[in-house]
This record gives sequence, C-alpha cells and structure tokens, in this order.
Amino acid sequence: MSQEQAEQEIYRIRREQEFHDKRFADDSVREKKVSRFYSVAQSIKHEYKKFLLINSKDARILEYGCGPGGYAFFLAQNGAKLVTGIDISEVAIEKAMTQAKSEGIGTNLSFAVMNAEELTFNESSIDLLCGSGILHHLDLGKAMDSIVYVLSPQGTAIFVEPLGHNILINLFRCLTPEIRSEDEHPLLERDLTLMKRCFKKVDIKYYYLTALAASLLVGLPGFKLVLGALEFLDRFLFKLPFLQKQAWQVLIKLSEPIKQ
Repeated sequence: MSQEQAEQEIYRIRREQEFHDKRFADDSVREKKVSRFYSVAQSIKHEYKKFLLINSKDARILEYGCGPGGYAFFLAQNGAKLVTGIDISEVAIEKAMTQAKSEGIGTNLSFAVMNAEELTFNESSIDLLCGSGILHHLDLGKAMDSIVYVLSPQGTAIFVEPLGHNILINLFRCLTPEIRSEDEHPLLERDLTLMKRCFKKVDIKYYYLTALAASLLVGLPGFKLVLGALEFLDRFLFKLPFLQKQAWQVLIKLSEPIKQ
C-alpha cells in the first residue's frame, strides 16, 4: 500500500468514527427519516435474535457495532460464556458500558473501541460473531479476513445487512445523504460472492420487496395484517433468483471458515 493509499485509509476510518460518534450522541434526524421503514423490518430481527439465542449457550461471542440497545446485553444474560461488544465509536462504547453498569450485568460482558477490519482477538477465539448493519460500512475484504481469523473452525457468523441493487431504495438513499456515512456501501452481488470464497457454507435469506409498501400504513389499523400478507408474497417472489437481489435486506449466515 502506498503512502497516499494509507493516508486515505486513515481518513476513511476517521470519517466513520466521526459519523458514528455524532449518530450515537444524537440520532433524532436519522430516526425521524427511517423509523417508518424499520417498523416493517421486524421478521428479520426475530430470525436474527432466534439464531443468536439458539447458538449462544456457553459460547464466546463477539458483537459488531455494539452501542446501547445492542444484543450483547441479551446474550450475556442468556447463557453465553463471554460476550464482547466492539464499535469504532467511543461514544457508542461509553453508552454501552453505562447501560451494562445500570443493568448490573455480570463479568461475562465487556466492551472495546475497535476497528472491525482489524480485530485484535486471538486466532480461533470466537465461537459466534454477529452484527446488524455493520458490514456495509467496512472494507469487506479486510473484514472477512479478520472474521475468518478469529472464528473457531466450528464457529458461525450472522449479519443483517442492506442490499444495494433496488432502484427505488437507492433513490431514497440518494435523497437522504445526511443520514448516511460517506463511505458506506450497501452490499452487492460481488460482496456476497466474496463471502463464499471465505466460508464453505453461506446461507443468505432475502427480505422485504413488496413488504416495503406496508410502511405507508405504519400506525394505522390493518398495518400488521397487510405487512404479513406482503411478506408471505415476498417469500414466493424470492424463490425467483432474479428477484432476490431486489430485496431491501438480507440475513447472512456464515459457517466453516476457510483458514489459510
């Protein structure tokens, strides 16, 4: 890497830190603009939480992007051997530590400011790695290398991430640049292919195509009924490969890391 590239990398990381420090200090602007859409995204969270709970017992767990409200607290209280939450934002980690203290969570939970592209854990020291909306902020090649290194051979990783192919969703992203970091990049097909080069097993489940229309009914009678019907329709639509990448979000499960 040249000196210029190294400097660009430093600036990129610094931009991410500053963005997330501001976000965790005050997320009211972003919340106002996206809360309607995230009201739709409950089924993927349910599946994510269910997987974590099933696989957390006696496990050494690492959570990416762990601020207040992260899953680290839930996991530490539900059978995990050791849970570590990391975030690039000092503000996020300070708030997470305050929350853990106020809830009186035991010694199996800790937090650290860390760049997820350069994990400092020992090789094969993590059984379960998780994160929601984190990978698309990272240099994915570096992140995958680091994940493969720290995961045990029998370890698994699970992520909730946005996709970047849908034209209408991308239009909304273009119209709301103030709620996004400069360097984030919703995942593309090539990113999913990269994961398949790092893990023998990659399970990708697609969510939310027509179901996004239910966001227009948030807070109104019949919202849950319409959302359920549209999600049922989406499950059939996503059986067609050419429609899968039009999804808003994906649930990614990675197992059997390919160690170098």
